[in-house]
Amino acid sequence: MNKRRDAIALIGFMGAGKSSVGRTLARITGLSRFDTDEMVAARFGLTISEIFATHGEEKFREAETEALRELSGKGEMIVVTGGGVVLRPENVALLRELGTIVYLSADEETLFARISRRSTRPLLHTPNPRATLTELLAKRLPFYRDAADVEVDTSQLRHDEVARTILNRIEEHGDGRKHSQG
Repeated sequence: MNKRRDAIALIGFMGAGKSSVGRTLARITGLSRFDTDEMVAARFGLTISEIFATHGEEKFREAETEALRELSGKGEMIVVTGGGVVLRPENVALLRELGTIVYLSADEETLFARISRRSTRPLLHTPNPRATLTELLAKRLPFYRDAADVEVDTSQLRHDEVARTILNRIEEHGDGRKHSQG
């Protein structure tokens, strides 16, 4: 890890494992971890669900962009993002400036099973959460793939296996830019 001069930014759909893998990467590498959802929640003094309910998604997205701006120039770190961060081109540009963007993917069944364990996902508070997940995933998938330098499928891997795979791919390819799973 000593050769890296930039961040590892994790993107992906809710339930892909970004938060858990981010904590694991921070533990393995000794780097600081910054979670944009946590930063936004702290700024508002509310949970993400409360921010969505009180201020709306647009205000949340604005605060998310501001959180990424705050991370600019901090060097080596692990950055964990919210699932919709890639919907704003400015966010993708900010993530690219920070370092290597890693897309954590998973099959739809796995995502739904993981998400169903928690009721804190504001975008899935709908009459048919499964249909909403399918729709959101289809909409976001091209954005994730376009932004990513590296893609790792987390469906069948433990958090430590995902973290090691990320570090190996980045090491194998120098800066890790634009290499998919393989």
